[in-house]
Parts: sequence; C-alpha cells; structure tokens
Amino acid sequence: MGRYMDGFYEGLGQMGVVPVVVLEDAKDAAPLADALVSGGLPSAEITFRTPAAAESIRLMHEGRPDILVGAGTVLTVEQATAAVAAGAGFIVSPGFSRDVTLWCLAHEVPVLPAAVTPTEVMAVRELGIDVTKFFPAKHYGGLATIETLAAPFVGHRFMPTGGVDARNLSEYLSCPSVIACGGTWMVRADLIAAGRFDEVERLSREAAAIVGECRDR
Repeated sequence: MGRYMDGFYEGLGQMGVVPVVVLEDAKDAAPLADALVSGGLPSAEITFRTPAAAESIRLMHEGRPDILVGAGTVLTVEQATAAVAAGAGFIVSPGFSRDVTLWCLAHEVPVLPAAVTPTEVMAVRELGIDVTKFFPAKHYGGLATIETLAAPFVGHRFMPTGGVDARNLSEYLSCPSVIACGGTWMVRADLIAAGRFDEVERLSREAAAIVGECRDR
C-alpha cells in the first residue's frame, strides 16, 4: 500500500474520532467546521445522503484547510468522483464495493470500505487494505465481534461506526484493533438545524478529551 494510505492511517489513529455528518444545507458547513476544529476534532465525514454533500465538502475544504474532510456513504464510482472533485480527502463506504475501492486505489485516494464478516475482511485485505469501517457496529456485535475478527486477521484494524457515543468510546478505543471511531452524537441533525454549534463544540471537546485519555494510557 502506498504512503498516502500509511499517512492517512496514522492521522486517523491520532484523531481517534471522526464525526459523521449529514448536512441538509451547505450553509451549515462552515460554522460546523469551525465548531469541530475548536472542539479538537478537526475532521468530518460528510455523508452522500443529501444533495448538499458535495457543496458542503467544497466549502469545508476551501474555507477551513485545517480540517480533514472526507465523503461517507459513498456507494458508486460517480459519487466518489464527485466527492474528490469537491475536495474530499478520503472516501468511506457503508459496505464493500470493489469498483469504488479499486477506483480510489487507482487515484491514490484513501478509502475505508466496510467489512463485518470474515469473507468481507478477506476480500478487502486481498486488495492490500489494512483498515476497514465496521458498520453498523451496534447491530453486528460491537467490540466483541471486532475482537473475534482481529484474532485470525492479525494486524487488521477497524473503525466502528453506528452505536458509538461518549458512553462507550473509551471502551472501543481501548481495543488495539480499533484505529478510531466514527460518531454522530456530537453532530446530531437537531443541533445543526437549530444552529447549536456551541453544543457541537462542547460535545466535540468532550470526545477529544476521551481520546486524549485513551491515548495517554
């Protein structure tokens, strides 16, 4: 795997938490980015679940270069292409699409496909990828399943997303096979809709503190 992936993995591990964001209106992108950076979580996975996704990525990328912004819920090569054109620094998929993954590798774009079964992990590893998303974590057994998968796939690491929050973040991050966690609790839709970016910042700071405590152990 190229240095671009190694560098991405290193940065992901340092961040510890990647906020997973659904934005209905691109006007919220800039204040959200400010809140995340101020709260100590300088990253965002903007999901391709709304028409505002690409424009939100562009505004974050151009207006706040100190935040690592990527695209999530990427299901097709067309979405991956649009995301990267808008400035996405990485691509995340909720499952394993061989076409999307190969496109990203061919264009040296860091990619995190999801894998929750031994067969899926093997398929991803055959392409040289050492880190995968684990989604939805809560419904696929959470940390217990990750630890079970990690036993045969030595060195493989996961980014659990779905059911992760401030209450169990420390438990997840204590597992050597967890590189980072994806979470929505600090960027809830109701907070964004109400313009409560002060609360986004507070929750982000709380999450960043948990990461710091886990990394200092």
